[in-house]
Amino acid sequence: MKKVSLLVASVAAFALLALSAAPAAIAKDGDILRRGACTGVSTSKIKLSEENGRIEVEFEVDQNRNGVRWNIVIRQNGRSVAKLVRVTRAPSGSFEARIVRPNRAGTDTFVATATRSGETCRARASASF
Repeated sequence: MKKVSLLVASVAAFALLALSAAPAAIAKDGDILRRGACTGVSTSKIKLSEENGRIEVEFEVDQNRNGVRWNIVIRQNGRSVAKLVRVTRAPSGSFEARIVRPNRAGTDTFVATATRSGETCRARASASF
């Protein structure tokens, strides 16, 4: 009976690990994925992808707490291009902000900043698609 319980626990742990790694696995060849930094315990990341001649920007903050409101500003080449509000949701207590922007000549640099009471998260990535 102990062997069966151990096997079930091992399979469950492996499945949970595989699911938690899934977002990183979604990045396809050519995507730019960068980790950000937060002033508290949250984590952040930004992903840039080529999408039909434009640039898709995905910014994610994981706080591990549901129902928290964050204010987001996304800049492209120093210019504010999006101001958004997101609330962390179950199951992971995270949010994602997604925009699609024109692909400017040369290298495009995106900086995403999310703030809430007492914490700031920031991630930066550059691409030349």
